[in-house]
Amino acid sequence: MIPRFERPESVAEAAQLLAAGDWALLAGGTDLYPAHVGRKVERPVLDLSRVAGLRGIRGTAAAWTIGATTTWTDVIRADLPPLFDALKAVAREVGGVQIQNTATVAGNVCNASPAADGIPALMAMGAGVELQSALGPRHIGLAEFVLGSRRTARRDDELVVALHIPVRSPRARSVFLKLGGRRYLVISISMVAAAIDFDEAQRVTSAGIAVGSCSAVAQRLALLEARLAGVERSRLVDCVEAADLAPLTPIDDVRASGAFRLDATFTLLRRALAAFAS
Repeated sequence: MIPRFERPESVAEAAQLLAAGDWALLAGGTDLYPAHVGRKVERPVLDLSRVAGLRGIRGTAAAWTIGATTTWTDVIRADLPPLFDALKAVAREVGGVQIQNTATVAGNVCNASPAADGIPALMAMGAGVELQSALGPRHIGLAEFVLGSRRTARRDDELVVALHIPVRSPRARSVFLKLGGRRYLVISISMVAAAIDFDEAQRVTSAGIAVGSCSAVAQRLALLEARLAGVERSRLVDCVEAADLAPLTPIDDVRASGAFRLDATFTLLRRALAAFAS
């Protein structure tokens, strides 16, 4: 029997369908389709591509909102402040152009791979997740949303409708660095994202530092973030210490050993922070 396929046109319609059954959610399809190569999709499919209002990036005085069906190409093309430099760098490294044209930012988050490029950048930027069900909306921080490898806090009756990023000062900027076996089209060995805001004297007022591919879930480095408070922009690189990597639990696999990942991450952190001095 062919699985049921629905293509709702509103969030309310999608939420009602989710409340009534178990669905595989389809946005860009760059995770769903590869996961079913050589085998049938057994679950009914809920295609979100026509849901009104889910695509696009909008800013208010308080926050930036990235709709759930916003693609990585949309991010690349959007006129965004330097705070989004890390996310734009991520967007240029998520597969090839064809993937960037269809894969969604929210899909990368919901896939919850330990090597998901978007999660460290969004986590460093302080992103939150907005979910919607027939019972109403729910907001949760990204760090609480991603629970582990391929696991999130999304309930079966919910869909992610947006990601929200707090507005920073015009001086805020971000950096994303990734190490892999080659330059592009590669699963990372380690990646680092840093989002830092400064006062008029060029001292740190807020900092988010996150590392991916070195734990089951991307990790923020709270000790380093705290140590950066009040530091001059030109001296950030001097703040990195080996103890800052304590939250990480890198594994040995075909791409690298855990020890190499830690060493590489330390170097990437220093390079990322050095980039803020320019």
